[in-house]
Amino acid sequence: MTTNTCNLKPGWTPLTIGLMVLGFVVFWPLGLAMLAYILWGDRFSAMARDARDQWRSSPVKGAVDQMAKGTAYGRTGNAAFDDYRDRELKRLEEERAKLDTMRAEFDEFLHELRRARDQEEFDRFMSNRGRGTSPQAG
Repeated sequence: MTTNTCNLKPGWTPLTIGLMVLGFVVFWPLGLAMLAYILWGDRFSAMARDARDQWRSSPVKGAVDQMAKGTAYGRTGNAAFDDYRDRELKRLEEERAKLDTMRAEFDEFLHELRRARDQEEFDRFMSNRGRGTSPQAG
């Protein structure tokens, strides 16, 4: 038993040209992606394989893996340095918490200041309205 499948292969075929034009009409990055597929689509699998191989052999991969595991700040083997680093990280976390608290207090202060200004403007409007005069810009 055979099955018929429609394979979209890179190259200048009526189907790929039509999809490229349609892509540019609908959303230009789609058309650009289709053009890239037409021009370099036969190389994509090799490029992806090469990129995967380079990533696997990269020293950055080890650092990213450590950060993902949460062990980016693992022990170095030097007890004095590790203790110093732990103290400094704790101090920085405390400073960050203080700054976050100060920021929240300042945001609340600004909110109250805006509310008071709005209330003052509303009261001025109501008093001017009661006198039958239009409010002056200023």
